[in-house]
Amino acid sequence: MTSSNEDKKHLRRLGHNLKPVVTVAGNGLSENVSAEIARALNDHELIKIKLVADDRDAKKALTDTICKDNNAQLVQSIGHVILVYRKAKTPDPRLSNLLRK
Repeated sequence: MTSSNEDKKHLRRLGHNLKPVVTVAGNGLSENVSAEIARALNDHELIKIKLVADDRDAKKALTDTICKDNNAQLVQSIGHVILVYRKAKTPDPRLSNLLRK
């Protein structure tokens, strides 16, 4: 995973113009939502996820669960939107948010 501040800054720059691809709402982190997050990370590597949570503690717990379950890294959290990164084993240049221009 990336750990240096420069790597995180670069990922935040790339993620600035992205739209959330998954929304975790009232039903929480269901099986289907988890599968969609995993698919999006496989395809895009860097994704935004919108969280609808009651308070900060619930949002933090949800973020931790998403990152742990998907072996992903939290890059940024602003309001109800998180930016998550997981390097793909074989990135597709047509889909990867890191390789596309």
